[in-house]
Amino acid sequence: MVFAFFRGGSGGSGLDHILTKAIGMLADARHSFDLATLALLTDAGSGPVADDVHATDDRINMAEQELRSELVVHVAVQGSGDIGTVLGVTLMLKKIERIGDQAKNILDLAENGVTLAGNPEIDAMLAERQMLSELFAEAAAILADADTPETTVADFSERVDAILAGFQVKMNGYMSSDRPGREVVPLAIYYRYLRRIVANLLGVVRNSVEPVQSERVGDADD
Repeated sequence: MVFAFFRGGSGGSGLDHILTKAIGMLADARHSFDLATLALLTDAGSGPVADDVHATDDRINMAEQELRSELVVHVAVQGSGDIGTVLGVTLMLKKIERIGDQAKNILDLAENGVTLAGNPEIDAMLAERQMLSELFAEAAAILADADTPETTVADFSERVDAILAGFQVKMNGYMSSDRPGREVVPLAIYYRYLRRIVANLLGVVRNSVEPVQSERVGDADD
């Protein structure tokens, strides 16, 4: 695993705090996701959580910038021998930052008066929200354990790939639906944001195992 390189000890760089901060960023991103989806999917609205989500997003952005700068300094001091691993970690940090951005985008929907609380499928959507929130914890556990089995990563990837495919089906269905645009457009946008969040979670896990690789379908961090 890429973060094994950053742990202290024999042969390590001693930058183990980067792992700790990255996992903290992921926890912050989950916090933003939980609050933003709560605002959109329930009658709670954006008012009680908006300041928290924006402050958390600022904290994620600052952490990403600080860690990226530290990695640049590390390469400048230690030489280019670590460049592949450093680039992989940098990309992973950017993906976590993007997750925070997409959570904020979900909040933006609620702040602009959109609510999905009255959707006929709201119970299933709330259960789906909980399932996605738990993916954050799984991703963090994979990052935290340098000895995560390959089978665990493969299982995570397989399940997330299926989720991504399901979201695409939902989006396609909303775009061709005969329902009024005021109903299906917010749903299509919401699932687009969810798809990006989940794709970046998958990218975080894949980059933690294979630090430098070509982007796979579903890994886009836009």
